[in-house]
Amino acid sequence: MDADSTMIPKRTLTSVLFLLFLRLIAIACFWFGLQYWAMLVGYSLVGAGRFDLLSLQWKVASTCLAVLFPVASLGLWLAVSWGPVVWVLAAGCQILMYGFLPETFGANRLVVLLHILVAIIYCVFRFLLWQEKRRRRQQVSVDLP
Repeated sequence: MDADSTMIPKRTLTSVLFLLFLRLIAIACFWFGLQYWAMLVGYSLVGAGRFDLLSLQWKVASTCLAVLFPVASLGLWLAVSWGPVVWVLAAGCQILMYGFLPETFGANRLVVLLHILVAIIYCVFRFLLWQEKRRRRQQVSVDLP
């Protein structure tokens, strides 16, 4: 059985770069997740970050982030629609922790700034992809033989 159309649409440079961007962020999210799991099981911080030694605030935040970051990593790597949503939840938690509650979690401006930078770059990519899609729709195409 032959396919109806042998013409497969080519990926644009923007879509390829966007996929590469998502994969890089997925690797970073996986690394964050590994760091939180290593802290919770006592592998890092010389065992001082073990779950049973943490305060209640750190227990809640670190367990949530230890789950959210690997899930976000998977979603971003596969480039599915829920990947960025889960990343926003995880990044929002870290921004809340380090940006608005530094007396409890300590201040980490670098993490906050990097999450904001990633969000801005993501929005720019989505805008560029939307423009490309709009431009393609405006082109007249005739499918008649």
